[in-house]
Amino acid sequence: MYESILNFPGSLFGEFDRLRRELDDVFGSTGLPSSIRSVAPGSFPAINVGNTPTSVEIYAFAPGLDPNKIDVTIDRGVLTLSGERPSSLPSAQEARERRLTLYSQERVSGSFKRAISLPEDADPAHVNASYRDGVLRISIARRESAQPRRIAIQ
Repeated sequence: MYESILNFPGSLFGEFDRLRRELDDVFGSTGLPSSIRSVAPGSFPAINVGNTPTSVEIYAFAPGLDPNKIDVTIDRGVLTLSGERPSSLPSAQEARERRLTLYSQERVSGSFKRAISLPEDADPAHVNASYRDGVLRISIARRESAQPRRIAIQ
């Protein structure tokens, strides 16, 4: 009937979850990272980091940005993404003239900077970056010495 005590209607855990959501609605989320490798919710740009046997793959979700205005640097094993996201809102003077009232602003604007620690076998001499459909893809090759190789038995 009920697969888990967590899903049971009126369960203690369900009530705690409901209370947490209501408090988040009233006071906003705590803004604290959920784990040691994560950042606060709402950080821009959102990123995914993964790897293949031959490369480290980083995807930064940055729609509406000019790729020529995004700085990508690698220094001492840290990849840094930085730039500025222009505001899509009218200036304060224009808002007063148009009698514009802003009720909610969820789109982040202004300067941003994200730093990603790279594994030791990432080769900073072999990096490719491309931007398409609002996604910045960065591929960093792994050093040849760190890649798996097959050893022939004699």
